[in-house]
Amino acid sequence: MNRRKFLEYIGCGCCSIIMPSCSNAPITDRKQFKIIPEAKLNAQAAQIYEKIKEKEKLSNDTTTLNLIKDIGSRMQDSISEYFYQANLADPTVNFDWEYILIDNKKIRNAWCMPGGKIAVYSGMLDVTKNKNGLAAVMGHEIAHAVAKHSVERASRGVVLNVGTRLVDIVSGGKISNVNRVVGMDTVGLIQQVGIMNPFNRKQESEADYLGMIFSSLSGYDIRETVKIWERMKEINKGKEPMEFMSTHPSSKNRIKNINEWTNDIILDFPPIKIS
Repeated sequence: MNRRKFLEYIGCGCCSIIMPSCSNAPITDRKQFKIIPEAKLNAQAAQIYEKIKEKEKLSNDTTTLNLIKDIGSRMQDSISEYFYQANLADPTVNFDWEYILIDNKKIRNAWCMPGGKIAVYSGMLDVTKNKNGLAAVMGHEIAHAVAKHSVERASRGVVLNVGTRLVDIVSGGKISNVNRVVGMDTVGLIQQVGIMNPFNRKQESEADYLGMIFSSLSGYDIRETVKIWERMKEINKGKEPMEFMSTHPSSKNRIKNINEWTNDIILDFPPIKIS
């Protein structure tokens, strides 16, 4: 088979995968590419979550854990009610929500796995300071799961890896030769800096925006959101990588965007009444 014919077959094959795999992110309507089954990622996430619960030291601070659960429950209900009232499919319908507080003051982080498995590290509480701050952080992490960002990243990763291998085959192994000569994955670096990092930054900004919406719908004061990132900027002063090398927007850009969104979100997404 000649090279032209080979590429034609590959092109047709890719189109057959991509065409039925396009969808839209909730609320923002951003076009998404997804070929990895969500149920598969949810199942894998649930297994990993159980291992994390066994490995990590869970906090015995029941007061804070109950606050986390209360915020999460209000967001669960508000998100579902919003999509119900909008006559739209609820992206959380298959979620099995769960919340843990990990006792680790050195880590300022929180995350939400696909399917609604959430963890907050005790170190993050020094940044959130209050329930509105905690709701802002949880809203951001929940937004990642609601918008199916993990499904997107996994799908894009599959396509990039397959595409690189195909180009390597068609080029007679030139990519592999370059990697051997320089001693590093040059294409992987280009993909990360030039494709995946900008894409991940787009997801992070979308999670900021959606998270503020979910917090507002749940009755929390989203004006606290910008204060969190101002505190994070101060904590990370001089330690942030240049934005093009990072998967996250810079604190400066994040704060700018949040300030621009706040008033409109308060007006357009007021606390929702649960029917």
